[in-house]
Amino acid sequence: MYDKILVPTDGSEVSRRATEHAVDLAEKYGATVTALYVVDIGRLEGMSLDVGGSIERLEDEGEDYVAAVVDAAESAGLDAGSEIRLGKPAEEILEYADEAGVDLIVMGTHGRGGLGRRLLGSVTERVVRLSDVPVHVVNEKAE
Repeated sequence: MYDKILVPTDGSEVSRRATEHAVDLAEKYGATVTALYVVDIGRLEGMSLDVGGSIERLEDEGEDYVAAVVDAAESAGLDAGSEIRLGKPAEEILEYADEAGVDLIVMGTHGRGGLGRRLLGSVTERVVRLSDVPVHVVNEKAE
């Protein structure tokens, strides 16, 4: 059913929980796991003029986050890889899923609703709404 599972990560606790779900599903289906971190270009707005240094710092941060996902998958005996991209997170997640032929996206959500989501936007909500493949959503309260 699932051969390629994508795990977008931001290093948060809910991302770690999503990783656990992704690894469990990958074990059940014999799937590979790919971790994806998107350097959010929106975070660069208002930063100092050293945009190159800021991007490099965020990419380094992302390397740590994807390494944690890859380590979890490989510890379970799974094939795993990683990707770091620059852009708008929801768009990059969807684009990567399409390019790589992903069968399932497993990602976390902080569970904000109402005004909080409308003001801040929701990467997970946009991915769920626009994805051509199933999206398994893990909220921050999930065990």
